[in-house]
Amino acid sequence: MKSTIQIWLLISSISLATSCQVMGQANYTLIRKTIIGGEGGWDYLTVDAEGRRLFVSHGNQVEVLDIKSHKKLGAITDTPGIHGIAIVSKAGRGVVTNGKTNTATLFDLKTLAKIAELPTGKNPDALLYDTFSDKVFVFNHSGGSATAIDVTSAKVTGTIELGGEGVEAGVSDGKGTLFVNLEDTHEIVAFDAKTLVIKHRWSIAPGEAPTGLAYNPKTNRLFSVCHNELMMVIDSNTGEIIAKVPIGKRVDGAVFDPVSKRIFSSNGEGSISVVEEISENEYRLVQTIETVRGARTIAIDPKTHHVFLSTAEYGPAPAATADNPNPRPTIVPGTFMILEYGQK
Repeated sequence: MKSTIQIWLLISSISLATSCQVMGQANYTLIRKTIIGGEGGWDYLTVDAEGRRLFVSHGNQVEVLDIKSHKKLGAITDTPGIHGIAIVSKAGRGVVTNGKTNTATLFDLKTLAKIAELPTGKNPDALLYDTFSDKVFVFNHSGGSATAIDVTSAKVTGTIELGGEGVEAGVSDGKGTLFVNLEDTHEIVAFDAKTLVIKHRWSIAPGEAPTGLAYNPKTNRLFSVCHNELMMVIDSNTGEIIAKVPIGKRVDGAVFDPVSKRIFSSNGEGSISVVEEISENEYRLVQTIETVRGARTIAIDPKTHHVFLSTAEYGPAPAATADNPNPRPTIVPGTFMILEYGQK
């Protein structure tokens, strides 16, 4: 009997160890790289999960691609200084932010035709659709505010002053509260989705200059990625700092996969930091994926669990001048690309 128990315990230990190893494995790799071409910079990209399309900001337009083949299906043009795209499937509409004109473009999801152009705050940047209030919220990066839009009536319904001059990405808890990063004040602001009243203002120190923000509604955890190479994990009920995890340089975006319980941080240095949720209070870096320089924003497909990034090749920086002492490297025309990563 003793021998049988010992053998059973040994087998159980091996099985448990093997299971833990599998859970801890990430092994994400490049699935597809597609050269889109054209000229201009880029910012956010968004997955249309129902329509199986990828909406990608590029130059002054949105490239619309088949999510499986990356084949170009169309474009939404005349979006000067485009930053982000939000999809509202039930309304059959989407919204694009135009940083150069301080407007948001409302468009038809099927035809990609423009429906309306609405005023926002200064330099509209990230945006999201909140199911609780049935509104799209535009975060005005330089304006220190958020603009609420009713996509059905095509009207602006309100504005909330958030403070600061570096409003970045936001998330919704789906229950009436929105959270948004303030890059210049190193804070997260929580506000009511219907009354537009600020509920909390939390410092995320030692995190600095937060940009991307992701959220796990089951554990009430916010994942704020910061330019001092930290992912800060925050309790969305109390603002308490739960954990901090090292990530790559020049971060911009973050997404959460509820199936694998992993958070992906897209870093402009040319990497993705994959962080795994061990428990609601424990997190660890499980993989650093090599990508391409400049691939700093990210979107996730909830059906395949693949992540998508956009970037281009860079040429030499122009000579420094008095007006521009630190010029950025030039973008090589025709090299704009989409990168898709997943587990094979």
